[in-house]
Amino acid sequence: MPQPITRAAGARFGRDRRGAAAVEFALWAVALTVPALSALDLGMFAVRRMQVEQAGHAGAAAAWRLCDTAEKLPATQNCPGLSAAVTTAVQSTPLGAQVSVAAGSPSEGYYCAGDDSVLRPAGSSWVLGETPPPKPANCSAVVTDSATPPADYIQVTVTYDYAPMFGVASVASLLPTAITKTAWRRLS
Repeated sequence: MPQPITRAAGARFGRDRRGAAAVEFALWAVALTVPALSALDLGMFAVRRMQVEQAGHAGAAAAWRLCDTAEKLPATQNCPGLSAAVTTAVQSTPLGAQVSVAAGSPSEGYYCAGDDSVLRPAGSSWVLGETPPPKPANCSAVVTDSATPPADYIQVTVTYDYAPMFGVASVASLLPTAITKTAWRRLS
């Protein structure tokens, strides 16, 4: 039969501090693990965003390399292999096949730079397979008194589905799951 706890034994147990450090460590370890995991996930999210941006720039650069001559412009109409070159370049980045060219990309359009160096569309843009509008003679319609002809720009949009490493235990689970970036490149 178990012995009843006496008042003296209860007082001794209350003063006993053996194992208190282990309990404190366990409590602090849990309290510090969640922020540490969140920091790792947020850092990885930032790295993935940069890699997606790099993939977009790689795709736009591939379009420029393939279609940089006047006879191949507008590129979405006159540059064979454009879509394949862009996709290959995008997926040759560290993200590989996990990053994809977005629907409706690449697109192309005529743009004029204003006095403030902001690009302004000189008409509507178009995508592969669409007939481009005629190129305006100059930028006077969007930039006051401009006799400069508009430039041809290609736009490549890429997407990547991000999943936090530590799931809902991380603050990164509150971030958007799809990372989308757009890169521009002047063709003419």
